[in-house]
Amino acid sequence: MKTIVLLGATGSIGTNVLAVVRQFPNRFKVAGLAAGRNVEALAGQVLEFNPECISVQDEETAAELARNLPREFESRICWGEEGNRRVATLEAADMMVCAVVGSVGLLPTLAAIDAGKDIGLANKETLVMAGSLVMNKVRKSGVRLLPIDSEHSAIFQALEAGRRQDVSRIILTASGGPFRKKSGAELLTVTPRQALAHPNWNMGRKISIDSATLMNKGLEVIEARWLFDMEPDQIGVVVHPESVVHSLVEYIDGSVVAQLGIPDMRIPIAYALSYPERMGLGLSRLSLSQCGSLRFEKPDYIRFPALQLAFDALEMGGVKPTVLNAANEVAVAAFLAGDIEFLDIARIVAQTLEQTDNGDERNLDDILAADTRARQVAHRCIAGAG
Repeated sequence: MKTIVLLGATGSIGTNVLAVVRQFPNRFKVAGLAAGRNVEALAGQVLEFNPECISVQDEETAAELARNLPREFESRICWGEEGNRRVATLEAADMMVCAVVGSVGLLPTLAAIDAGKDIGLANKETLVMAGSLVMNKVRKSGVRLLPIDSEHSAIFQALEAGRRQDVSRIILTASGGPFRKKSGAELLTVTPRQALAHPNWNMGRKISIDSATLMNKGLEVIEARWLFDMEPDQIGVVVHPESVVHSLVEYIDGSVVAQLGIPDMRIPIAYALSYPERMGLGLSRLSLSQCGSLRFEKPDYIRFPALQLAFDALEMGGVKPTVLNAANEVAVAAFLAGDIEFLDIARIVAQTLEQTDNGDERNLDDILAADTRARQVAHRCIAGAG
């Protein structure tokens, strides 16, 4: 029996994690849950899984959650950054699954590693912000960090086909999002509702916008650099509209190993939870004869400059990926609120990268300071755009 704690329990990934746990009650137990402000969904999860520790975003939400649960749960509820840390480091847990979105995932992940927990990582921002620091801690502590993002899980699986020293490069696939065929002029009038309509995957709001700008793929490039110890020029991206090939690994002899499957997040989640075993999930199987043609295209860095900005930040090094991530979080929130246009997202990120100083990516204080400063600069750029 593996005991897990889950951060981001009410989000898209989190609910899929619990679906896998629910399917295999003799293999997994949930000891802790953390979420934001979705009290109704979290209360239902608490009643079902009976965790010993529960965290929410703030004290007000904690009080509301307590009112929606039997009195016995009141003493188990905590909140905020400290609440996330308590859940992440719960003594009973073997693994912490980080399924939150954004920079909030970094500190509890570091705390869980320090506490000797294996990590199931669906929060790409953790490695974007502090990849060098996190992976050094993983190596020193001897814990396992297992990827849950479909692309990184695919690479993780394809790497088992050969020796690491024989890898030439890794190739991340991107669906292209909902605007793959739109012209630059058409992108000028994109609305949040249009951007949230992903053609293949059911994702949260922020990730859906990142997919539409291709920033999501840029963040995954930076994550892959640290997760698989690859140089930036060893990481490629191709647009694959069908989302059947989830990513590929090319070896020095020219062999290319790909991982294929239906677009269902329960597959990489289950693999991370059960690694090195695989579990029968009862899902529909991929039918190659029904797939038809599988297309692969070069990304358009002109129409979708966010992807290039991610490569640029990676090349700049230091805390620039932290700056990129923070500015993007602010810009996406502003777009969803109707304060800026779709194409302004990448422009705000580019301006923030230009207007912030660099720092040491191995120093947590530098990373957190860069995150704070980048958000301030991004807000100022948005105010100027208005």
